[in-house]
Amino acid sequence: MSVAVRLQPDRERGDMLAIRLRRTGSKKRPFFRVVVTDSRAARDSSFVEVLGHYNPRTKPESLDLKRDRPDYWIKAGAQPSDSVRTLVARMPAAPAAAEQPAS
Repeated sequence: MSVAVRLQPDRERGDMLAIRLRRTGSKKRPFFRVVVTDSRAARDSSFVEVLGHYNPRTKPESLDLKRDRPDYWIKAGAQPSDSVRTLVARMPAAPAAAEQPAS
């Protein structure tokens, strides 16, 4: 009796996606990418999309995040990690008046 094993995640079946931090940078100088990845993948392994960057070493710490993409992935079923959820909550809201052209 043989058993088939799937090694690749099946996106159509709805495997869990996670929005989390992926560590880059050198030793003692952390720099993080905010990525969408399979929830079963290791922290620094493959990812689906880079959503932004987080640098905790700058004063104040900087978070550069694409505004629309996290919302898209959350609607698609991705679960943000606790760290990402906290960072996004602390991020200042985009000024709506600056994005709208004056008529």
